[in-house]
Amino acid sequence: MLKKELIIKLVGDYILENESIFLVDVKLSSSNQIEVLIDSFDGISIKNCIFLSRYIESALDRDECDFSLQVASAGLSEPFKVFQQYKKSIGRDVNVYLKGGKELLGKILDAKEGEGITLETIIKKKQGKKKTQIIEQQSLSFDQIDKTKVVISF
Repeated sequence: MLKKELIIKLVGDYILENESIFLVDVKLSSSNQIEVLIDSFDGISIKNCIFLSRYIESALDRDECDFSLQVASAGLSEPFKVFQQYKKSIGRDVNVYLKGGKELLGKILDAKEGEGITLETIIKKKQGKKKTQIIEQQSLSFDQIDKTKVVISF
């Protein structure tokens, strides 16, 4: 039976040689289906996925344990799982879902590891017949955030 820690270590060893890539998630099912999600500040190419897949496969013995392996880029529609995704998304619009159910739409201005993010939000207020927009900056700790997703706009 494969161990998730082994896969994480193999990805970590590979990333040491390819510093722009970072690990987002590793999923390992009871039937040894391995899914590795990676990302990069420069974007992930198919070559990145192929090279990492080959690296992992070369370190595992199929005779000892049969497995299936999928290496892919973290999807845009998936919530953030690691700090580097916040750092990569500085300047992008995101939906931030707070613990307690509140949702904020804004632009990430800054991200500090272990602390949180600074989010710029636009609040629309109605004053009589006029609508005004107030730009507000909010500091949110990671403890306050339930999940964050990039806003996809076309």
